Amino acid sequence: MSSMSSMSSMPTGPTSTPTVIGVPAPQEDIDAIVAFVAGVQHAQRNALTDAFLDGFREDAIWTTAHGKRLTGLPEISAFTRKVLPPQANSPVTATYTVDLILFVRPDIAAVKIRQRPATRDGGRFLDEIFHGREDPSELMAAHPEAVPGTPTYFLAKDDGVWRIAAAQNTQVIDAETLTAG
Repeated sequence: MSSMSSMSSMPTGPTSTPTVIGVPAPQEDIDAIVAFVAGVQHAQRNALTDAFLDGFREDAIWTTAHGKRLTGLPEISAFTRKVLPPQANSPVTATYTVDLILFVRPDIAAVKIRQRPATRDGGRFLDEIFHGREDPSELMAAHPEAVPGTPTYFLAKDDGVWRIAAAQNTQVIDAETLTAG
């Protein structure tokens, strides 16, 4: 099974260099983590269930954007095999940009990601409808597909490969954050 860090990456929207804090880490690990997140994007955009699941440790914990806790690869796998395949035909996909990497130790990193919903047929960012609005609550209710995410991945490097040990995929509902873009 190949790891997501070795998959070809798709553009992640606006490219930027992530902020890196914590203990010193080699550039190759920063690059590997950015490539890992690009692999997550690629697997999700293309409904590549096995490639997506390859990015998890056996003992991983995953919390979905709606608060469902999944513990261990068998439970994460069952959920993913149910929800990911239908996404292949969705007109909405998402981009993933690494904003921040905190190296807790050289082999442990907390990764903050900006996840933006976008159209599949041109990549128009759907969350732009919220920018500059004073109160986006009605728009959020009318366009839930446009609400962005702010996942945090807690990655562990085992045998030279970065994998998710724990992750929280949170929707952005804070009005100030949502409207600022």
